Amino acid sequence: MDFELSPEQKMLKKMVRDFAEKEISQWVAPLSEGEPLPIEHHRALAELGLLGLCLPVEYGGGGRPALDAILAIEQLIQVALQASALVMTANTGPARIIEKYSSPQLKARYLPQVAKGEILIAPGMTEADAGSALTDLQTRAVLKGDHYVVNGAKIFQHTDADFFLTYVRLTEDKGAQGIGALLIGKDYPGFSIGSRQEFMGIKSPRGEIVFDSCMVPKENLVVKPGEFRRLMGSFNLERCGNAASCLGLAQKALDLACEYSKQRKQFGKEICEFQAVQFMLADMALRVEAARLLIYRAVANAGMGFPSPLEASLAKCFANEMVREVAGLALQVHGGYGYSKEYSIERIFRDAWGWGVAGGTIQIQKINIVSELLGKRLKQRG
Repeated sequence: MDFELSPEQKMLKKMVRDFAEKEISQWVAPLSEGEPLPIEHHRALAELGLLGLCLPVEYGGGGRPALDAILAIEQLIQVALQASALVMTANTGPARIIEKYSSPQLKARYLPQVAKGEILIAPGMTEADAGSALTDLQTRAVLKGDHYVVNGAKIFQHTDADFFLTYVRLTEDKGAQGIGALLIGKDYPGFSIGSRQEFMGIKSPRGEIVFDSCMVPKENLVVKPGEFRRLMGSFNLERCGNAASCLGLAQKALDLACEYSKQRKQFGKEICEFQAVQFMLADMALRVEAARLLIYRAVANAGMGFPSPLEASLAKCFANEMVREVAGLALQVHGGYGYSKEYSIERIFRDAWGWGVAGGTIQIQKINIVSELLGKRLKQRG
């Protein structure tokens, strides 16, 4: 069992970190919190190979394993959520589902554009009455001639995306049996952006996307009805991207707390000399390293594919709880300054809470974990 990164992965990690600190930090400096990066910066990330890192070589990608994307996300989020989100979406999100399950024509048309930073494909999943209970979704797609006609709405969506891998009900079958996925462009007739939504943290353009008899070419079918398990299986990789975001934030919080504890003086000495502060720093380091091992194991075992449900849920659940605890301890080490918007810890603390809600809540992950341990599906319905 080898716990060492390969020489190539160590180089990737250093390259991403150096680029983030020297270049990306300058990109985001004039932006408000969560303001998207201009398209030229998307292309700069693409030129580094980060947007196509794990996509197949034949579509302009790097053909690298999932762990490489996790390493990049972990480094980028410490400097700019806007950059890490782009890499996460391209390498652990909808593009990977298109790669695995769509037609050769769709792959050839859209994956090279993702790798070049020309388009952003976001998921279209959550509805007002279908969040954790995703199989309750009501967005309906009916095939008429050479187009699907889609009606419904999604909430909490990344509204500045160019395309949405949209989970829809393709048949009248109840539950998961009738659900599949279509790739829907923002410029398709009948597509519109609805109400905007503002969150406490993880700031980005979010809101409602609306389909009013939206016309979608039938060749944009990515996942057929009855293959919902495929969609959720691939979602395990996105969960590891979520966990990597938590890991990066927690590592940044720990680094800031260590640095601050050596600078801040009280009672005539640095606060790192006090045992109470030492215990907090040690607890933070323990949690960060434990999360790192769970996340790396899940994606390393996945190789070029998708992580197992158990390992993905263990990693996400632990990382989601860990980042909240670590961010809270880091804020406490900073004292009153940590609660001030002048210090990065305040933003990290707000962002930390969102990851345990997004991508399947902490409680849903625990249900998944027990289901895998018992080897049976645990029904939540009466």
